[in-house]
Formats: sequence, structure tokens, C-alpha cells
Amino acid sequence: MGARSEEVTMDKDRVKGSATNVGGKAKEAAGKVTGDSKLQTEGKMDQAKGKVQNAVGGAKDALKK
Repeated sequence: MGARSEEVTMDKDRVKGSATNVGGKAKEAAGKVTGDSKLQTEGKMDQAKGKVQNAVGGAKDALKK
């Protein structure tokens, strides 16, 4: 039972970062389809933010072990 809880436990930053990254990809795609360069740029920025947040969560996870 202990091993399973370790596998499931993921830092909140990793979850939020992944969600932000996916949302950014969707924004970027929507910007490309509609020709909205501002939306495209926002999507790229969200992706970068998500990647950083995910990395912070990964570091926190590594420290927990």
C-alpha cells in the first residue's frame, strides 16, 4: 500500500503546470486557426509558464524522496 501512495502522490505544482501547458497549447492552436497573433503569443507564454511550474513540482517531488 505504501508504494502505491508514492506513485500517486504528485506535487500540486506539477499538476497545475501540466494543465497550464495544455491550456497554452490550445490557446496557441486557436490563435493559429483564427489568425490571432496575440492569442498565439499568450498560448506560448502559458506553455512556458506551465513548463517552469512543472519543473518546480518535479524538484519538490525529488526532495520528498
